[in-house]
Amino acid sequence: MKILLIGCGKMGGAMLRQWINHDGNHFTVADPAVTELPDGVTHITKATSLPKAEFDVIVIAIKPQMIAKLLPDYIPALKNGGCFVSIAAGCSIATLADIVGDAAIIRVMPNLAAMVGMGVSGLYANPACSEQQVTEVTAFIAQTGRCVPLASEDEIDRLTAVSGSGPGYVFEIMRSYVEAAKRLGFDEETSRALVFDTITGTVETARQSDASLDELRNSVTSKNGTTQAGLDELRRDGQLDTLLDDTVQAAYRRAAELR
Repeated sequence: MKILLIGCGKMGGAMLRQWINHDGNHFTVADPAVTELPDGVTHITKATSLPKAEFDVIVIAIKPQMIAKLLPDYIPALKNGGCFVSIAAGCSIATLADIVGDAAIIRVMPNLAAMVGMGVSGLYANPACSEQQVTEVTAFIAQTGRCVPLASEDEIDRLTAVSGSGPGYVFEIMRSYVEAAKRLGFDEETSRALVFDTITGTVETARQSDASLDELRNSVTSKNGTTQAGLDELRRDGQLDTLLDDTVQAAYRRAAELR
């Protein structure tokens, strides 16, 4: 496919670096500010540099408040039967349709781990999209990690609350965990290594196991042992479940407001 990427900031650039590792697609980036791009990527700074009906997919990776101003200039560059793919958070398909008209539009909500090819993205396609377009774009997005098909834009908001915003929650948990290790007397470097490797190893253990998370937790928890003592504090009065539920609910409400 010929793909135009409008905007190449942190998320657009991260996804591009994963996409170019796979053969078969040609990329053009439209961004006046970007100074460095991977080899083989065409760079333009304005829409007037583009031929008409050139691209199979136009990826919208600019800030939502810039879309209404910038996107109309790029509409003629989409081929007949092409598809718009938006990774702009908080910009609904209805908002995009007001700009591009009755076109095939797919919303994608990626997350930060796309930078390392381990992202989680949710994908919702409007009724104008063909089955082939959905299949092709899903495979395309999956080059950055897992891609989860969604049945509604409300599911986009719910996924945003869990995985889209999730890296922020995890980084904060890790930060607090590292600080706790330091208060036990470990230096910064050792604390980070202990926490990072513990989390990485635990996640991979869970991935490779058919056991439930409850079963895995119980398998490392001896009665009246150290893990039990720590868990008793962590789960005191249901505080952990309540805190995480409040966290994702707050993010979901905000995502719905932005849409």
